[in-house]
Amino acid sequence: MAASGPIERLEAALAGIGPLALAVSGGVDSMTLAHVAHRRPGGDALVFHALSPAVPAEATARVRRHAEAWGWALETVNAGEMEDPRYLENPANRCFFCKSNLYARIAGLTRRTIASGANTDDLGDYRPGLAAARERRVRHPYVEAGIGKAEVRAIARDLGLDDLAELPAAPCLSSRLETGIAVTAERLALVEAAEALLRAELGPGTLRCRLRKAGIAVELEPALLERAGAGTRARIEALLAARGHSGPVAVEPYRMGSAFLRAGRERA
Repeated sequence: MAASGPIERLEAALAGIGPLALAVSGGVDSMTLAHVAHRRPGGDALVFHALSPAVPAEATARVRRHAEAWGWALETVNAGEMEDPRYLENPANRCFFCKSNLYARIAGLTRRTIASGANTDDLGDYRPGLAAARERRVRHPYVEAGIGKAEVRAIARDLGLDDLAELPAAPCLSSRLETGIAVTAERLALVEAAEALLRAELGPGTLRCRLRKAGIAVELEPALLERAGAGTRARIEALLAARGHSGPVAVEPYRMGSAFLRAGRERA
């Protein structure tokens, strides 16, 4: 009988790939993939996690915590994107240079097949990182198993990984900088500090601190937007001012990818 459930389909896809080198960012997709890969009989996947100013410290801590608790073979690497001027310019295809550096670094450390946490929902979006994956022959087990984001979260719940199942989407910190604003460690640290303050103030949920050419904006999902008040805005403005960014902060509803500009148009 053919495998029908998402976990069974994913395990079948993994079995067809062979020895794996998993690129794990710390988000729900790649973390859940690592758990499924390691629960398979004989599962001995290697986990690679990039250390970078663009990777939230919270994500790195999560990867380390799960690796220690479940006995993953974890290797942290410097992918080198922060030394790549093409990445630092923050063009519309910035992710291509990030993933190219990461996959090249992993390929230089192992002969295993590299696998990512991309799922079928990612295929309908503009994802320059997928082009980098094609160049390096990176496999996407979720895509091969026909699994989208909702099923990834269902797998995490089925495995009792509740901390992952409800984890808000958290792309790299460079995604907070509007296209064309140069990526610097200082700007990434600013964004990370502002978002940490917001999480402490408002609780879990989807939020972003966006650095735009027109100014700085805080975007909050509806539940968080209801909790935010003048005090929240004032504390964010004080934090930013202490780091050399004066001026008012706009508080707006969250819009996915609103810092990304392509062909002169803003993509919501």
